[in-house]
Amino acid sequence: MSTSSATTARRWPTLFIAHGGGPWPFMAKSPDPAARWDGLEAYLRGLDGALGGRPKAVLVISGHWEENKPTVNIGAHPGMLFDYYGFPADTYRLSYPAPGAPELAARVRQVLEGAGIATGEETTRGYDHGVFVPFMLIYPQADVPLVQLSLAHSLDPKAHLALGRALAPLRDEGVLIVGSGMSFHNLRAFFTPDRRVSDAAEAFDSWLTTAVEEEPARRDAALAAWASAPGALMSHPRSEHLVPLFVAAGAAGTDAGHRVFHDHIFGKAYSGFQFG
Repeated sequence: MSTSSATTARRWPTLFIAHGGGPWPFMAKSPDPAARWDGLEAYLRGLDGALGGRPKAVLVISGHWEENKPTVNIGAHPGMLFDYYGFPADTYRLSYPAPGAPELAARVRQVLEGAGIATGEETTRGYDHGVFVPFMLIYPQADVPLVQLSLAHSLDPKAHLALGRALAPLRDEGVLIVGSGMSFHNLRAFFTPDRRVSDAAEAFDSWLTTAVEEEPARRDAALAAWASAPGALMSHPRSEHLVPLFVAAGAAGTDAGHRVFHDHIFGKAYSGFQFG
């Protein structure tokens, strides 16, 4: 469970990254600048260098996997799960053969069970597009092992903050913890030019940035009450793409958070965050 350039003798940060829409980096770019993910592509491609080394492995929590209880993919060689619809045929032939990390998967279950959090395991599920799309940009050689951990169906913010807190020791064991989602995710309103939607997205993005950058105890309290924030429910009619942020924030412990990426897509603000 190592790479030739691994840097493990450090406490790794935790991240919340945007993974964009469908297989966006692997299609022809739109001629409309407002519909392009260029900023996100540049950020994700630059992330390996920005982190200053390679982790031993990555633990990914994607907004595209939910189970009754947090479930770990323990497979040594996960395949591909093309969980998007209506895209060009070649986007269903993408390959990302990053190895799994069964030892890390077992360790994830150990720390969660030790914190009183019941877990499950999965052996056959492939990497969903919340994993393979961004990581094809971050580690294009597929040479860093990945383990995927599901959300719980409850999407309860306090439970997922606690989940992150239980995972925090992994940061000192060479593991990069990444929540993969979107800070704006309202598919029905995504393409609308209605200014009320873009205003709501802007308001929520501003609130979310302030919340993430709060002192950690206040940060967790604010995130737990996210649904009462301005623009929150317009930005997230359902919260599965936001909840991975709570896991990353919980795993941050007392480390400060800050916004490391910000852009607009179809006029809607969205951001990415780093803790530590």
